[in-house]
Amino acid sequence: MEANEKEAALGMAAPTDKKKKSVLAKYEGVICLAVVFGLFYYLGQSMGMANMLNTLMHTAHDLLLNTVFYLMGICVLTGALGRIFVEFGVVKMLEKMLRPLMRPLFHLPGVASLGAVMTFLSDNPAIISLASDKRFSSYFKKFQFISLTNFGTAFGMGLLVMVFMVGQGFFWQPLVGFFGAFCGCVVSTRLMQYFVIKNFPNYAVEDVVADHSEIEKEEAKVEKSGFIRVLNSLLDGGRTGVDVGLAIIPGVLIISTLVMILTFGPDSDGNYTGAAYEGVALLPYLADKVNFIFDWLFGFADPHLIAFPITALGAVGAALGLVPNFIAQGWVDGNAIAVFTAIGMCWSGYLSTHTAMLDSLGYRELTPKAILAHTVGGIVAAIVAHLLYMTVMLF
Repeated sequence: MEANEKEAALGMAAPTDKKKKSVLAKYEGVICLAVVFGLFYYLGQSMGMANMLNTLMHTAHDLLLNTVFYLMGICVLTGALGRIFVEFGVVKMLEKMLRPLMRPLFHLPGVASLGAVMTFLSDNPAIISLASDKRFSSYFKKFQFISLTNFGTAFGMGLLVMVFMVGQGFFWQPLVGFFGAFCGCVVSTRLMQYFVIKNFPNYAVEDVVADHSEIEKEEAKVEKSGFIRVLNSLLDGGRTGVDVGLAIIPGVLIISTLVMILTFGPDSDGNYTGAAYEGVALLPYLADKVNFIFDWLFGFADPHLIAFPITALGAVGAALGLVPNFIAQGWVDGNAIAVFTAIGMCWSGYLSTHTAMLDSLGYRELTPKAILAHTVGGIVAAIVAHLLYMTVMLF
């Protein structure tokens, strides 16, 4: 019945969509080649083909050694810490503390706070593993259940982002960014719920789990000694951290390398040598044309900083890889760290995860709505972080 409703809602546009896809299918190979060769021609003409290739390889190699492995180390430690918190009831305690905030702020049942804690300690998909549990999903109406994608993403990899910023020598600014991400999450979640109810009004009253007899009973836990519980938690959490560290390698190496070559310029003498972190400085050139907008909204004093939120759209790990070089160049101040933390947490690579997350929930057709809502939420998070930082600096 539910599938028929979805098909009826989308059926009118199906023939037109098929025609568009068939036209694109004919020329997508040509378009792909044009884009790839156009990009490499532009870079090679500016830098020289040999220098461009050397810069790409040297930048990727340096990111792998000095950024990815550093992030992996943080992932292992935070993964172990997160699993300890789960095993010994800290997560449940936090869930009880946060539960009163869920209904008035997010219009979600109190149990949703567990999803926020889990994604904060790990990554966006953690909310999906919870949502697949019928004991968890039975608390939700359908419109609330679908908005979990936006809700969980806004806290994804939060601990990693904050620990990384502290590791760069900034201590209270990440807390400002965390508050900004929290506000962005409220906006994104509420906006997504509005979109869902507008498209599917019946979802406002329908329960996710109609037959509560399907809810499985929780399996009895086997009692283990405290030492074994600690050891298992540390090793299992650390192993999860390794998986996360490996998962961010493609994003850091591919996206960060491309963004950096479009962000940085030639060496100090104005020459291209093929060294790491050289580039054509296209993004700063474009951002400089409208930098008054970013300066007004986010407080970005340097146009290079716009590379962080652009990269965070696809992978927050890749965006974090930009920060050490920004600091070395002297472009970063406390305000930038607060805004980076807010937008890095709130967006946390949502363009690369929202489709898969909604698909696993069974609502793939609502992906554009989720992306739009989360784009707005991330911008709000950055603005709030900037305004709060400026307020704090007045005292």
